[in-house]
Amino acid sequence: MLNAICPLTNVEEVFKTEAGAIYQCSRKNCYWLEFGGTTTSFSVSDFLKFKKSIDNINIESMLTDTARSSDFTLVMPFRTERCYLLDVQAVLNLREVLDGAKFMMELNSVIKACLRNSQLTVLA
Repeated sequence: MLNAICPLTNVEEVFKTEAGAIYQCSRKNCYWLEFGGTTTSFSVSDFLKFKKSIDNINIESMLTDTARSSDFTLVMPFRTERCYLLDVQAVLNLREVLDGAKFMMELNSVIKACLRNSQLTVLA
């Protein structure tokens, strides 16, 4: 799907659930979010800001507030043309995708640091 949007992308799957996926493009140094039948590209910093905005959505308020407007929340990621109208289940699904991707990014950093340290130990 991503190659149809941009034939120059060279993507690797970071994390995937039934609801969506995050792909990393090493050529353009960005992340692609596939969610809700759409794909959105984020720079690394914009991806982290988007994750923070999704984490800050008050699920309890959405569930307990009886106003119709509280059933959905509108999220407009920075520097994209996309907006997401999310119900509670969609917020939870999106959080799962973003949390899993962030965990995999952190795990990759830890593994690289361990490998770098072990190489230094061998050379010393």
